[in-house]
Order: sequence, then structure tokens, then C-alpha cells
Amino acid sequence: MRRFSACIDWLFAEDNDAFADRIRKAREMGLDAVEFWRWTNKDLDAVEAAVAEGGIAVTGIVAEPMIALTNPANREAWLEGLRQSISVAQRLGAKVLIAQAGDDQPGLSREEQREALVTALRDAADILKGSGIRLGVEPLNTKIDHVGYFLSSTEEGLDIVDEVGRPEIGIVYDIYHSAVMDERTEEVVAGRVYRIVHVHIADHPGRHEPGTGNIDLADRLNWLFAHGYDGRIGLEYQPTKSGSTPILDVIASLQG
Repeated sequence: MRRFSACIDWLFAEDNDAFADRIRKAREMGLDAVEFWRWTNKDLDAVEAAVAEGGIAVTGIVAEPMIALTNPANREAWLEGLRQSISVAQRLGAKVLIAQAGDDQPGLSREEQREALVTALRDAADILKGSGIRLGVEPLNTKIDHVGYFLSSTEEGLDIVDEVGRPEIGIVYDIYHSAVMDERTEEVVAGRVYRIVHVHIADHPGRHEPGTGNIDLADRLNWLFAHGYDGRIGLEYQPTKSGSTPILDVIASLQG
């Protein structure tokens, strides 16, 4: 059975309940893992209590602060935030931290920005070593959601991870972003599935639940699992229908 993780920044959010109650809702419908983005704007005591109460896993959170790693001037502030993010991840039992490269920086060449990103990730690997937590840098689409973002290519993201050359560092492979950039999964991650620390899915257009658009999500997931991916599938989409039944239908459709 494939394992799923609900991104509760979008899922279970329809009733405007306290954030920690979304964790309880996920558990009530049978999910055994959740994930979310920022931790600095959350009541961590309440989140930790809900996690413990339901025996539910936290798959991952964002490594904050969300500042451009493409700017070398941000490195030390980001690394200090990473230390705090690791502490929070350990507190919640999360094994993945998600990093974003940041936007293109005016006045810096692409080569200079790439060097800054590689250096920051190498420094991050030193901090992460022995923690049991991996950091995934996430390529994002620049056609719709993240115009001006530095890292839109999955292949380039993997090349950067290869250059870093540390097991603590990989990528978050978001199939939605990859498909929007007209990438084929079997082409862009061939031979490097082991570099993927986490997978996100949503359909296109709209970034809604699987089945509402035209991405061949089941085929792409089947390929990933057939080629060695064995992690969770993050349900990171904006739902068009409320309630647990649509989410359970999505999970059933992607079991393979």
C-alpha cells in the first residue's frame, strides 16, 4: 500500500477550525501522516499535542526563514533558521525539511546564484549530519505560480544536488510543478530517483485534486515507485470539494 501525507495548509481547512484540529480530522478519516509549510506561524504546543494524541506522523515542514538561497548575503541567517527548523522537526518527528531556492537575484549572474545555492546546501548538510533529517530543495514552475523563481528545472535541481554530493540533501519532486514545465517524469529523474526525499502531487490546470485535470498522475507515480521511490506522496492541492470522501477517493485512485 502506498503511503500518503495530507498537506493541511489546504486540506481540512474548510471549517476555519484551529490548525491542530486539521490533524485530528486527518486521523479520523484514516490518514496516518500530515505535513505543513511554515512552522513559525503555528501553535507548536497544540500541533505537538494533536500529533501525540492521534499517533499521526508529521512528514515534513518548511525550513525557515523562506529567504533566497540564491543570495549569498542570506546564507548565515538561513542556516541559523535551519538549526531552529531541525529542532522543530525533531520535536514533531518530521524526517523531511523543504527548502526553496528563492527568486532570481538582480545584479547576480546565474552562475553566481547557483554557487550561492550549492554553498548554502553544503553548509546545511554539515548541520543536518546525524540528525536523521533530510533537506529537499524544491523546483517550482515559473509559468503560473512562481514567476521569477530561480529553479524551475528538475534536472538542474538534481544536478545541483549531485554537485553538493551529500546524502543529507535531495529534492522535493512536485509532479504538478514538473508537469506545468512540460517535463516528463521518466526523462527528468531517470537514474536519480534516490535523490528524491519527498513527492508532492496536484492536478493541472487549477492545482486541484487528482482527476480534475490532465496530468497523468497515476502513471507518473507508478513509474517512480517502479524505479525505487518508496516514500510518501504529499497531497498538496487546493480541494474543490469538502469532506473526507473526496480525499479517500483520491487516495484510492492512486494506490496503483
